[in-house]
Amino acid sequence: MPEVVIGKVTDFFARPVVAGIELTTPVKVGDKIHIKGHTTDMELIVDSMQINNVDVQQAKAGDLVGIKVSERVRRGDIVYKVTD
Repeated sequence: MPEVVIGKVTDFFARPVVAGIELTTPVKVGDKIHIKGHTTDMELIVDSMQINNVDVQQAKAGDLVGIKVSERVRRGDIVYKVTD
């Protein structure tokens, strides 16, 4: 499946397990994303997303969003949107 770079991880919070992602391309709830780095390789569906602790359904390029992830991610990991 083709993938498009949509941003990179700028922060990680352990409780709750959330990745802070700086977007270069819009993303919305329901999108499938792939986070990849030296030791990170995970795909997930965005089921919730926040900007400044407020739930949002979509975000645009330049936004800093928090997305719940299933395991640890690291600063600098690249975030891709998986397209069908």
